[in-house]
Amino acid sequence: MTTKPFLTLGIETSCDETAAAVIADGTRILSNVIASQVDLHQRFGGVVPEIAARKHIEAVFPVIDKALLDAGTTLLDVDLIAVTYGPGLIGALLVGLQAAKSLAFALDKPLVGINHVEGHIYANVLANPQLQPPFVCLTASGGHTDLLYVPEFGRYEMLGRTRDDAAGEAFDKIARVLGLPYPGGPQISRLAENGDREAISFPRGLGGEDTFDFSFSGLKTAALNYINHARQTGVEINLPDFAASFQWAIVDVLAAKVIRAAQFKSVKQVILSGGVAANKSLRHAVALLAKPLGIKVLFPPLELCTDNAAMIGSAGHFKYLAGHSHSWDLNAVPNLRLI
Repeated sequence: MTTKPFLTLGIETSCDETAAAVIADGTRILSNVIASQVDLHQRFGGVVPEIAARKHIEAVFPVIDKALLDAGTTLLDVDLIAVTYGPGLIGALLVGLQAAKSLAFALDKPLVGINHVEGHIYANVLANPQLQPPFVCLTASGGHTDLLYVPEFGRYEMLGRTRDDAAGEAFDKIARVLGLPYPGGPQISRLAENGDREAISFPRGLGGEDTFDFSFSGLKTAALNYINHARQTGVEINLPDFAASFQWAIVDVLAAKVIRAAQFKSVKQVILSGGVAANKSLRHAVALLAKPLGIKVLFPPLELCTDNAAMIGSAGHFKYLAGHSHSWDLNAVPNLRLI
């Protein structure tokens, strides 16, 4: 007799992606649907919160319907509903949260709210179902740069976080100044493939200091000054060299600190998560430093690096099994912290 898998419907609307997914037993993706707003926000050079929220309202239930259809299941078969409740844009978060609460209430299903940053960690569980703590996790995205020690699932020690700009935010801001399309990180990464990363000497914020914290505001200022000086003096910027040098100033610090953190915590596993984890240079740099130390490096496939509901569904499954659930007064928390 075949045992019915435990099905979780995950919902994610923290920024500009309307996403829903159905996850079986916390580790198997039955569907993962994402309605992206990138084309809509490109004309503004970044996400406009009010527009994002309105588009989530239009898309959230069609996306949920598509996720259920792709999974070959129905709402009645779902055992749990998991939803991002922070951090993120307040209007965007509220759309997904209200949709999840209404479904959970109407269907009498348990509800679990998930921290978006914690969700990113579980993208690695989906990609590597045998993954077990302890490990060090670097979550780097447009809104977060957090370095965590995970002794067991559900327990986290914050080793370091950005003191100002997130890594992805720095990528996007400089790309916008250069006139590159949004989102800027992938654009800079593509340009960097044909550039010399040693061509321009950019600062490494907090890179040489005895801390696991990050700082990218000084790098951003140095890059802006370089661009402005070139434009004022009529010097043409070699975009591939600029992109490679700027990217390396971020990657160099991220890779060094995540490996140093693994050594500090005496662990042999490092995982990368978040949108910046899709960066080829970062993956290569971390793997290169880790290999001689016998440290295993894991990262999700590209489609699970950016915002998605599969990771929220997976995190929700394991959180529920650990005895966590939420009541109907659960509210969105735009500045929610994991620790």
